[in-house]
Amino acid sequence: MIYSDSQLKNFLLDSHLIAKTDLEAVEQEAEASHGRVEDLLLAKGLVTEDDLRRVKSHMLGIPFVDLKKEKVDKEILSLIPEPIARKHNIIAYHRTEAGLEVAMLDPLDLEAIDFLKKGLDVKILPRLTDSESIRELLLQYQKSLKAEFGDIISRELKVINQKEGGEEKDEAELKKLAEDLPVIKIVDALLSHAILQKASDIHIEPYEKELVIRYRLDGLLHDAMILPKEASAGVIARIKVLSNLRLDEKRLPQDGRFKIEDASQKVSFRVSILPTYFGEKIVMRLLPDTVSGFTLEGLGFHGPWLERIQRATNSSVGMILVTGPTGSGKTTTLYTILDILNKPDVNISTVEDPIEYQLPRVNQTQVKPDIGLTFGSGLRALVRQDPDIIMVGEIRDKETANLAVNAALTGHLVLSTLHTNSAAGTIPRFLDMGAEPFLLVSTLNIVIAQRLVRKLVPELREEYFLSPAELKELGEKINLDLVLKALIDEKIVPEKTVWEKVPFYHSKSPKDEEAFRGRIGIHEVLDVSRAIKDLIMKNATADEVNDQAKKEGMISMMEDGIFKAVMGITTIEEVYRATSE
Repeated sequence: MIYSDSQLKNFLLDSHLIAKTDLEAVEQEAEASHGRVEDLLLAKGLVTEDDLRRVKSHMLGIPFVDLKKEKVDKEILSLIPEPIARKHNIIAYHRTEAGLEVAMLDPLDLEAIDFLKKGLDVKILPRLTDSESIRELLLQYQKSLKAEFGDIISRELKVINQKEGGEEKDEAELKKLAEDLPVIKIVDALLSHAILQKASDIHIEPYEKELVIRYRLDGLLHDAMILPKEASAGVIARIKVLSNLRLDEKRLPQDGRFKIEDASQKVSFRVSILPTYFGEKIVMRLLPDTVSGFTLEGLGFHGPWLERIQRATNSSVGMILVTGPTGSGKTTTLYTILDILNKPDVNISTVEDPIEYQLPRVNQTQVKPDIGLTFGSGLRALVRQDPDIIMVGEIRDKETANLAVNAALTGHLVLSTLHTNSAAGTIPRFLDMGAEPFLLVSTLNIVIAQRLVRKLVPELREEYFLSPAELKELGEKINLDLVLKALIDEKIVPEKTVWEKVPFYHSKSPKDEEAFRGRIGIHEVLDVSRAIKDLIMKNATADEVNDQAKKEGMISMMEDGIFKAVMGITTIEEVYRATSE
């Protein structure tokens, strides 16, 4: 199924998709740069990816199908698991005596084809399709999921409604209710659905006449389903049993944890229960049991700022701080750095609250304030454990701040987080907690501030250009010259590009949430230079530190966000939303 550039040229000309002069110019450029004609045609916008797929259909003898209005049987759809379908853009949609018809975007995706041959005991009939058809078919996975779990829940609710009474239940009755098969099936369905949807949190909210279930997907809350009020007691009791919490305690908050394991993954659930007017509200944070496999590049770091972080992590002493609000990805950044540093010749110890991921060959300690094990006391004990690298989940008070500085001074690399709005704001915050300026300048290597933005699905985005008024508004928020220089330096746009010719991207989908999948960080990286150290010694303000860092080339989180918006990773609106929080 391999084809040559000359074959592609002939088919493109026969199909009248491109003028001969344009194609010859691209061929000359490809030969000079040792690039592929196909890639250059796409980069220059002379053809679309779907145009090429139609051409490849004729070249390779693979039928092209339009599936935008195709309704797929859920049994056939489920033959290819949703994660595989999304990763490789392949979907099983029709079965005949001849075999299973599978729609795909890339007929040369050998990994996907190998999976189909090994995983499905049936002859595969490949079909090429367009990106819009794949998008519509992928949406049917979600509809199928909701139908599947909705059917389970509706069926079990009927059983519960027949058993439930309105009277208050004692502990024994609640325990019996939590072990009732219909309740178990409902809660299992809710948890499984959340895992498949890649939710980060589950909210279970009681109201006067209903129980609302919401999932946080890519940072935003969405309604998942609404259950009748009668289901409330059983669902809450079941989650308390899983979390080993008191069933009869309804007046005070409770915190717990449990884990779900299957053949493919392990997910921990961190549970928080809070009494509200209409009953107990539950929020569960979903935590995959491993963070291995992340890279700094994958988290969104790039260019000279990535190099500065790598230089700081290669140091055997000093302090690396990550700052941002709750839910901004600080822990993931720290764990990724630990994963990079995790080698047999170093001893890594952490003190955390809570332990969000389990890292192999890392000694992780959970804070327990009720018995006196705080960040401060835990850190004091850690330094006697012969560590090379120490990670403190959060620096919250004077004691922990001073212990972290002293640990960095005595031959350790210390990683931690703070809650501040910017990288520059970390320094006066640290000094406010009682750290001595002369000790801070001797230990602080780098500060990373971050937020998370939602990522655009490449197939669902379209290009546009800012109007003069929009460019003027953007120029009032960021340093346009600095961002354009970064874009040129990293070869995102050609040299001598002007902002009027720089493309941005937004969703072409009427249902905006469908155009986003996953999140990525936007960052500002403050390298503690000689000039910054001088400012620390003078007890400079955050603004003064920020101004100096900008002079040294630091870009702000908003500027990094605009950089990623030009790359087509996210939208300007997402950047504004994240940086205004």
